[in-house]
Amino acid sequence: MTQRRLVALVDGHVQGVGFRWWARGEAVGLGLAGSAENLADGRVRVVAEGPEDALAELLRRLPSGPGRVKDVAREWAEPVGEKGFDTF
Repeated sequence: MTQRRLVALVDGHVQGVGFRWWARGEAVGLGLAGSAENLADGRVRVVAEGPEDALAELLRRLPSGPGRVKDVAREWAEPVGEKGFDTF
């Protein structure tokens, strides 16, 4: 199974509503490693690594997280060996 890295920038009202912890729960439940981080511009960056099908499912779920998601920009890359799932 092909391993990939997803970097998703989630825009909208997604800070202060538990979005990072929700994203962490979804990612861990899908067997993914990575992180979720609040950005200074109000977005949340979700980085996840794992099987392509699990990453696609996480990407499908991100718009339904807490708050009001307006947009999810995504970038695909080669994995770098993330372990666990952190929130910042």
